[in-house]
Amino acid sequence: MTLPQIVSREEWRAAREELLVREKAATRARHALNAARRGLPMVEIDTEYVFESGEGKLTLLDLFRGRDQLVVYHFMFAPDWDAGCRSCSAFLDQIGHLAHLRARGTEFAAVSRAPYTRILPFKARMGWTVPWYSSYESDFNYDFQVSFGGDEPCERPGLSCFLRDRERLFHTYSTYERGLDGLGSTTSLLDLTALGRQEEWEEPKGRASALGAPAGSEHIRYHDEYEG
Repeated sequence: MTLPQIVSREEWRAAREELLVREKAATRARHALNAARRGLPMVEIDTEYVFESGEGKLTLLDLFRGRDQLVVYHFMFAPDWDAGCRSCSAFLDQIGHLAHLRARGTEFAAVSRAPYTRILPFKARMGWTVPWYSSYESDFNYDFQVSFGGDEPCERPGLSCFLRDRERLFHTYSTYERGLDGLGSTTSLLDLTALGRQEEWEEPKGRASALGAPAGSEHIRYHDEYEG
């Protein structure tokens, strides 16, 4: 196991100030990237997608709940799976109270291909209250490139953003897989620590198992399966 070099408080402060210059540059670059993202063109949605819910059949417009924007987390849960993806579950664990999003006219929902009858008991087990819908009877997952057909259908995680102008709906943004890294509080907080995410690919090397237990994304479990 490797650990950071031990120095005096003065040496640490000097190193911290040096890093702060780079952090501020990264912040400015992130703000510029966010502005470029907001400047992306959008595509009008003319497909009538149907979703299963506890309220019966809903349309994509219904998922907005009257708000102007909708953020959809594409949760990996195939129709023949008994439970949802562990990594997707870890992401959804981080979604807090939606009042702060809704106060800004934005709704959040998870969508999976699994039938709603499979989603409901798993959602109850996890204790989540976020809206979660099934796209089982539509091509929604395929059209937004998180499900793929063929002899061995596969799933991938993603997040898509939508905008509403009265009854017209528009797709404004999507990101997938590693593009989700900076969106969760767990990874964001771990990135600030000395041991980081404890992934083998991280630098400096030798810190992936620093806590004496397997870490990294491949060892993610459901939150009710961790010991201690």
